[in-house]
Amino acid sequence: MTSDEVTVNPPAPALTRRATSVSATVPVSGPSGLSDYAVSPLGMPVALLRDEVRVAFLGRTSTEDQQDPRQSLLRQLGNSKTAIPESWVIVAHFYDVESGRMELEARGHKENYERFDIPIARDGGIADLLEEASHPGRRFDVVICESVSRVARRTFEGLSIERELERSEVPLFAANEPITLTGSRAQRILQRRINQSVAEYEVLNTLEQSWGGLCTHVREGWNIGKPPYGYRAKTYRHPNPTKAAKGQIKTRLEPDGMRGETVTQIALWRYHEGLGYDTIAERLNADSTKYPPPVPPGKERARGAWGKTSVYEILKNPKYTGYQVFNRRASRSRGGKVNDPIKWVWSTEPAHEPLIPKWMWDELNARRQARRGSRNGNTLNTHPATRRTYLLRGMVFCGCGRRMFGNHRHGHAYYMCWPRNNNRGRPDKYAGHPKAVYLREDALLDAVSRFFADRIFGPHRREILAADLAGIDDRATRERQAERERLQRVVADVARRQNSILRQAQDGDPDDPFTKALRGTYNDLEAEKTAALAALAQLDAANQAEPARPSTDDIALLDTLPYLALNLATAPESLLRKLFEITQLIIRLHNDSDHVTMTIRLPADQLPQIAQAAERITETMTTTQETPAEMAGAACVDAIRAPGRIRTCAPASGGRCTCTPGQLLYQRFSRLITLLDDELRHE
Repeated sequence: MTSDEVTVNPPAPALTRRATSVSATVPVSGPSGLSDYAVSPLGMPVALLRDEVRVAFLGRTSTEDQQDPRQSLLRQLGNSKTAIPESWVIVAHFYDVESGRMELEARGHKENYERFDIPIARDGGIADLLEEASHPGRRFDVVICESVSRVARRTFEGLSIERELERSEVPLFAANEPITLTGSRAQRILQRRINQSVAEYEVLNTLEQSWGGLCTHVREGWNIGKPPYGYRAKTYRHPNPTKAAKGQIKTRLEPDGMRGETVTQIALWRYHEGLGYDTIAERLNADSTKYPPPVPPGKERARGAWGKTSVYEILKNPKYTGYQVFNRRASRSRGGKVNDPIKWVWSTEPAHEPLIPKWMWDELNARRQARRGSRNGNTLNTHPATRRTYLLRGMVFCGCGRRMFGNHRHGHAYYMCWPRNNNRGRPDKYAGHPKAVYLREDALLDAVSRFFADRIFGPHRREILAADLAGIDDRATRERQAERERLQRVVADVARRQNSILRQAQDGDPDDPFTKALRGTYNDLEAEKTAALAALAQLDAANQAEPARPSTDDIALLDTLPYLALNLATAPESLLRKLFEITQLIIRLHNDSDHVTMTIRLPADQLPQIAQAAERITETMTTTQETPAEMAGAACVDAIRAPGRIRTCAPASGGRCTCTPGQLLYQRFSRLITLLDDELRHE
């Protein structure tokens, strides 16, 4: 051997212990006896090939499904100790008491574990485990859990945790999976992913079945959770005998005395008088004995008084219609956010006594959407730059459905619809809409004045209303009524023929061909009756959707109002606003037209207040004062125009005309004004 030759250590004998144990000491030189899988770049970290391996236990349990976190964690730790090799030692314990379906950022930050007497020294949660794993001086080399479902219930979160540990060269093992250090990693990954998929499938399948049970529970009319204000829970024996034997019950809703009457009163104030939530709350607080305030679940939050939020929550709760409704809020998946009504679960039919009629609740809901973002009344808002009010604020609507807002230019008040202002970046929201539409307040007020003076308080109001009703094309209504009578005759005839067939079939032999034919004829008649009943239901729905014509008795109620000569255009704004609010005046502009429709309501129980408001207006006016319609030589003013130019129309004489403003507007509006009396319709 020369000095230039390289000295080579003789090969050491193979380690036979590796075949049966992974705890053999790795020699300084020579063959290790490990498999090709173990020494590959995809193999385990070197720390796991030593005699002693430090292990961190990872556990998780949930407080749901009537689990006992204490027993669950003790079982998980015991199974993990049994699964690891003898030379491995658990040196740290990380566990949480929380749901495994939480986002990874929210995991490990709760302290629910303190509520339970868990005899396991806790070094932190999943967040602490990941933080320590990334530190060079960590206390452990490997993490063990009972199953991957204890790491996370969803595959994405489980993979994220596993990837974080892998970056720090900390393998994750599960007690229900083989713990091998020299085998194929691909096989371990395949089994791990199967287990993760099974874990996510199991939790989703359980949740879906549980959700289906809740929906069925609600559709049958049973209540879930605390009864809303105005109702109390009426208990029933559980229909399942096994659960009934354990004392389990189900509940339905029933009215709760004065509280139930309070809910109905709130709806009546809102529907008939159009009161705002603050105004209703003030009325309720004026007599807390008659209208007891609600008590929240946390009694320490109780104020002992009504607030506008309490009134709002009552008026928007569909349970008061008599139907059982569920899933109005995403209480767990989206942090309690309100779901779209299309996702609400309704009972198939009314399940308890309604405190608010369904038709009234629907209309209140529609009004709320129309007035969304608008406060009650026309007082100055809280903005410090506010200088003026608008008499018809919240009562004027554009043909597109948007509420028109007040605007003051060139010394005149306008009501404006400018959709682009509130829909920046959403051109589809105002496609085909004019850039801006304006309505002159003085022209509108003149038309409203003539409407009230002629049709509500005028001496010829009955004749005018009767003439309008006579001119209504009610052919469709009469055709539906004729069809309804025909279908009713069909149903009665089918029922008579079915009874006859039943009498014949009872006396015949069941196997006789004639009796079998009778049975077939009966089934055919049943199908015919079902079709006729379905057609009747469609006709009834069409009649309900169409406003009912006032009857003779309804028209006679106009006589309860006094005959007054009103000039609303010059009346004090506060008195005008009071009259308009009581009668619930609504002015709607027609699409692509200079016509509007004015709608008011005359509830029977509000007629004295309407008369009183009109008389106060009359008392404040001078009888010799001329109205704008009586002023000679006055220029004609278009109600619909932009400041400085005509917006949607122009007078026939180039922007000027010889008639008075009252005459022109009265001609435009007289045949378009509708008087809807919903209160009388539902009497």
